[in-house]
Amino acid sequence: MAHLCLFSLLVLSLVLETQALNPTHHLTITDVARLQAVLSQPFTDLKSAYYSVVGLSKLGIFVADADETCRFIKSNLDPSSVESLFYAAEASQALSGCEVKYFFTLLFVLITGCMSVTDVLCQPLSSASVLAESASAVSSKSAVLSQAPFTLREYVDNFIWKYFLCLKDCPLFHSGVFELNFMASQPASGYYQFSVAIAGDSRFVANHVELKVKVSTRVAINNMDLSVVDKDQSTGPKTTRVEYPTKAKASFMADGHQNFAVTFQLVDETTGVELTPHQTFVRLHNQKTGQEVVFVAEPDSKNLYKFELDTAERKTEFDSISGTYALYLMVGDATLENPILWNVADVVLKFLEEEVPGTIQAKTLYVPKPEIQHLFREPEKKPPTVVSNTFTALVLSPFLLLLILWFKLGANISNFTLSPSTILFHIGHAATLGLMYVYWTHLNMFQTLKYLAIIGSLTFLAGNRMLAQKAVKRYSNCFKPILPLLSFASTRMESIFRLSKSLTLPYLMHYVPFIHYIENKVIDFRCSYSTFFIV
Repeated sequence: MAHLCLFSLLVLSLVLETQALNPTHHLTITDVARLQAVLSQPFTDLKSAYYSVVGLSKLGIFVADADETCRFIKSNLDPSSVESLFYAAEASQALSGCEVKYFFTLLFVLITGCMSVTDVLCQPLSSASVLAESASAVSSKSAVLSQAPFTLREYVDNFIWKYFLCLKDCPLFHSGVFELNFMASQPASGYYQFSVAIAGDSRFVANHVELKVKVSTRVAINNMDLSVVDKDQSTGPKTTRVEYPTKAKASFMADGHQNFAVTFQLVDETTGVELTPHQTFVRLHNQKTGQEVVFVAEPDSKNLYKFELDTAERKTEFDSISGTYALYLMVGDATLENPILWNVADVVLKFLEEEVPGTIQAKTLYVPKPEIQHLFREPEKKPPTVVSNTFTALVLSPFLLLLILWFKLGANISNFTLSPSTILFHIGHAATLGLMYVYWTHLNMFQTLKYLAIIGSLTFLAGNRMLAQKAVKRYSNCFKPILPLLSFASTRMESIFRLSKSLTLPYLMHYVPFIHYIENKVIDFRCSYSTFFIV
């Protein structure tokens, strides 16, 4: 009985161990078979090999040819690529008996605002050197630093430590940090482009990086002056200076005969250097109706911002609504730590044409527009029927005169033949004339040219054939009287060629052949006769 219990415990332990070794998942047998078919396809690169090997291992399926797969991984590995090293390392771990060996230490660079150069164990490398090759302002392209080295610090304060939260996974992280105090050069606010290089070993990975650094600052408003100026300059301007962030105690009043002006400067709060932020606006808000009008304040050549309001010219933007407007100054920029919205003063504006509604009605933009009725030019009046008929008769009068003369004198059509070329030529000629008529009544220029190309080609070929036939007929009629003479001459020439072998040269003087040779090729053969008869 004791042996039976011991055997049962042994079988149970083996079953549990087998179950523990097999991976569990929620895929059906069909899904596993489909995934296995996809993952068992031939490899195209190291990435596909990684997904196939690791995927099959997750499903609990062994790779069919592990040795061949291991050789493929080793042959396609690129030691200079971090991505290639990752795929090779993960795939080799999933394969049994596949080891990828390297005889050097892999180095990585981690950059998070400050820069840390470590090995794979996150330990600092004192032999490495970090150099800022260049640092230039993005806006002006002017160089600020050149070949500035980083210094290695052996401690990290709490302010810098918050930028290295991503290193929590490194249990052996050391506190050495490469540091460059860029603010020691007192750069102006804005964006700067850094080119950083890590030297010390040719096996470094990612040893050259480009960084974009933003230098922010705080803006201050100086010399804020508000004034009301008469257009006719009969009296001097009344100027009031307001200090940020207080509001002017008294209100300012301007009507159609006066201008309201604002001048101020924007400077760096730390260095006192003049600034020109991207967004500088002056906003006027009607406290009664809620209407807002925004203007852009622009600096002059001395970076002094000026804004002048002419109530007579700007009344349309205010809808000629008089009242008390709150004057706000808005300053903003991506490099400013303290964007400004300042209620500077209250301004009372009076317009000549005052149309004050109870409340400002919101303009409805998304409504159907009124239909536009297009009015085309009316066609010109046609001439009277008598004029058009008279013009038609004058155009047809030459043709009518031709028909009358033919009937009176008689038309000679003896040379007209009924050959196909002659008939086709005359039909094509008539079709061309008919096409001209259809062009004036129905067709446009492009349609007419298309049809004319077809009709004209057929007419040209038929006319050429017809004229050739007439020329042959004319020449045959000219040579009829001398045909017997040509026949006699041909007979005498045959007699001469028969006797040419027995006759000597003096007897053939009346037959002179002229043969022209060019590049040893006969190109012409002509015979001239001094007489037609040989006695």
